[in-house]
Amino acid sequence: MSLEKIAQKLDQAATTGKAIPQFSNEQEMSVEEAYAVQSLSMALRRSRGEQPVGFKMGLTSKAKMKQVGVDEVIWGHLTDAMQISDGDELALAGNVHPRAEPEIAFIMGKTLSGDVSAAQAMAAVEYICPAIEIIDSRYANFKFSLSDVIADNTSASKFVLGNRYNPDTDISNLGMVVEVDGSTRAVGSSAAILGNPVRSLIAASRMLAKWGHSLKEGDILLAGAATEALPLSPGQSFRTMVQNLGHVSFQTTS
Repeated sequence: MSLEKIAQKLDQAATTGKAIPQFSNEQEMSVEEAYAVQSLSMALRRSRGEQPVGFKMGLTSKAKMKQVGVDEVIWGHLTDAMQISDGDELALAGNVHPRAEPEIAFIMGKTLSGDVSAAQAMAAVEYICPAIEIIDSRYANFKFSLSDVIADNTSASKFVLGNRYNPDTDISNLGMVVEVDGSTRAVGSSAAILGNPVRSLIAASRMLAKWGHSLKEGDILLAGAATEALPLSPGQSFRTMVQNLGHVSFQTTS
């Protein structure tokens, strides 16, 4: 199957909410080819009027890297159609396996590209904020290989950003609590994101440059999950609280 056809099938699955078999069961697909599919899928989104607003990082915990058998993070694209406002409702219709996870987000104040130090990376950040990412693998049974998930834009679906804070805030080891309907469902730390979310920003700068992209002024970067992703169902209230950064939330509907 051609890369263009794979991109079309993934795009159709994302827009209809109907799961598809993983492609790696039928044909080999390199990481380079998977990112090419991702780019083709983004072109389809742009043709519908979606605008790029940044990027997201995936496999940012050692446990997830080991599970997939890699030693490097992956990345995907964010668009304006993926963002929902803090406290708003998210309709689950049209999703396949929606799950939510707590994150830290960077809002860029200037361009960042290539190999950079932690100081250089943070100097390019204008704000940081608590965030929630809603992931939704388009593959049946939530099973996929590394190339499958990259081609699927690293399962990107929706995201929510909380209030913005000064980037001078130390985010290396912030406590993070996830509540569903007022009950604690997960507890973690920002240190689960590559040991420090700043390392995710550094990795993003390096990896995006390799593929001809950069983080530009105004771009959003989701640094990666601090806990496991929790499955969503209609009628839930999902809230993430981050030490020193407040909270961010959304509600689910059918």
